[in-house]
Amino acid sequence: MSQSIPEAKPNELQDDLPIKPPEISVEKVEEIVAAVEAPTRKFTGTLGRFLALVTVVMSLYHLYNVLATIPTQLFRATHVLFVLFLVFLVYPAGKRWRSKIPFFDWVLAIAGVASMVYIFVDFEEFVYRPVIPNQWDVLFGGIAILLVLEATRRSVGWALSLLVVSFILYALFGSFLPPPWDHRGFGFDRLVGQTYMTLEGIFGVPIDVSSTYIILFTLYGAVLDQSGAGKFFVDLAFGLMGRRRSGAGQTVTFASFLLGGPSGSGVATTVTLGAIAYPLLKKAGYSKEAAGGLLSAGGIGAVISPPILGAAAFIIAEILRISYLEVIAMAIVPTLLFYYSIVLMTELEARRFALQQVEIEAESPLRLVVRYWYLLSSLVVIVIFLLMGFTAMMAVFWSIMVAILLSVLRADTAIVPRWVGATMGIGIAVSIALMASGLAPRETVGLITMGILVLALIVAFFRRRTADVTRRLYQALESGSRQVLNVAVTCAAAGILVGVVTLTGLGLRFSDIIISLAGGNLFFTLVLAAVVLWILGLALPITASYIIAAVIVAPALIKIGVPEYAAHMFIFYYAILSEVSPPVGLSPIAAAAMTGGNPFKTMMQAWKYTLPAFIVPFMFTLSPAGGALLFRGTPIEILWATVSALVGLTALACGVAGWLVQPLNLLWRLPLVAAGLLLVYPEATQDMVGIAIFVGVLLAQFALRGRAAQAAAKPPLTPA
Repeated sequence: MSQSIPEAKPNELQDDLPIKPPEISVEKVEEIVAAVEAPTRKFTGTLGRFLALVTVVMSLYHLYNVLATIPTQLFRATHVLFVLFLVFLVYPAGKRWRSKIPFFDWVLAIAGVASMVYIFVDFEEFVYRPVIPNQWDVLFGGIAILLVLEATRRSVGWALSLLVVSFILYALFGSFLPPPWDHRGFGFDRLVGQTYMTLEGIFGVPIDVSSTYIILFTLYGAVLDQSGAGKFFVDLAFGLMGRRRSGAGQTVTFASFLLGGPSGSGVATTVTLGAIAYPLLKKAGYSKEAAGGLLSAGGIGAVISPPILGAAAFIIAEILRISYLEVIAMAIVPTLLFYYSIVLMTELEARRFALQQVEIEAESPLRLVVRYWYLLSSLVVIVIFLLMGFTAMMAVFWSIMVAILLSVLRADTAIVPRWVGATMGIGIAVSIALMASGLAPRETVGLITMGILVLALIVAFFRRRTADVTRRLYQALESGSRQVLNVAVTCAAAGILVGVVTLTGLGLRFSDIIISLAGGNLFFTLVLAAVVLWILGLALPITASYIIAAVIVAPALIKIGVPEYAAHMFIFYYAILSEVSPPVGLSPIAAAAMTGGNPFKTMMQAWKYTLPAFIVPFMFTLSPAGGALLFRGTPIEILWATVSALVGLTALACGVAGWLVQPLNLLWRLPLVAAGLLLVYPEATQDMVGIAIFVGVLLAQFALRGRAAQAAAKPPLTPA
């Protein structure tokens, strides 16, 4: 392996220790994110206040939905209404319109509203005619489809829009294709009926997840961000890591886990952490590309880190019809293995390249926890509510309320005035008493709490003394809705894809082709599935990659014998890993913009750090015993599967990095790689052989190092 991290020079690194990492400005961070993702408009004055008001109303509407009963299709249509209206005003059609909203964008925004309002006008009849839509249905449905395509192009990119167009053309003209791709063909009216008038198209499972779980968790992340939780998590990670060779790298990895758990966004975690941590990595001797690779590798772990996984995780729960808590449970061990592989690679490289210790100026972690413990409490609330049987929506609703309420404990974290927090607390206490006595239903507690919050905010906003503090909550509500726009558009576009696949039966055809190409072999079917996900990931975001693969690849894995839950976790995992895979990984591109490194070399570094993790999905799909890695089995089975996986990843990482207890040559690296590959297939015989090889190499290396130390300690022979 080429030396990608230059050996640090001690006299250069210790001149100004201890160091405190300088933070890059918010404007610079936003500029980097805009360079990676679609740029957005920013407005001030009356127009800015109007758009802010719309986003705040959108956030409050979705919070209200947790407590109220709104007809499913109407609620999803309202969600899409907000999204289309805001996307055409926030995302410009091109560079020349970034600083202003042209007339045609207002027309498109209003058309988006009209295409959704049409559903409300004749809803009772509307839902009964998807098979034979009338001319008005076709007109407004066609407008909605075109608007979703344009909104997707603006906020996500050309690739997903063109893919949706190709699926639409397939639905219309599939009868002209040769077998096995052909189908009987459908008219445009039938296509509109499927994708616009049912819950299997635009308003299908993806937009359902976007309008419920995703926007609520995005709001929760925005509330935490405004309360300073992100800084607390980074400071805690810095405080916990001591002066070790790999301290800088492991600090970044641990901080990315803490930041990623609440955010669920790989690019956001990469950029946010990179703004603070890159100077540390540079001081430790990491090159620009190696530092960027480590930042993006840790950042992408955000999408698989409980309790807030990426958007695709919520879709898994809906497709499998299981609770979100079960999805969290299935993600625990894979997350552990993912971060373990990164930590191990940083440790091995620190030893191999003699990276220097960097003393980080940070507060005591105990003092931080004592001072800011309440910033962790809302995360605990999510888990407690899920364990108590509450829905994920209700759990995150109360986590948001708890985060707002407890933020007032310190002035530097408060996002509402203290009297608002006190009023909320009294309202919650009274509501709980009413509920416990049977005088009010459970939803009433939330409605009273939310009502008190809204009224208090209105009053506080007009009080000059409290306007600055209150603005933080308004910014959280605004940011939460704005951040969900591109994800929601992705879900709407993916819903059209799912609708076409359901209408034409493409999923079953594609799965048969995959199995045929793999010769019916499970391993080769998994490899082909991983390749398909890599290809999808070249141009599509994680959520879109997962949704498409869930309908065209998952059936093949299930048909070949992989349990349904394992098949979807395999797809989820590889959809995530595609974001750090060359040649177009978004997280490494963002990290390269942060460090000033070469984007492609940064991708290769990120790929290297996560390489052992690419093996993990095969571990839980190749045999039934692998299901224990997804918490499917007895405690003993789960423990054994986890230990064998850890040993396997250790063997692979040491073999790839060329270090165990001392530098390794090729003759020692090959058996370590072989041991790691044996442990990929979780069966007792292979596990024992793999562990035996690893232990044998380890003992041999200790023995060789001991002999070398003894030889070095002997005094040189003197001539007689």
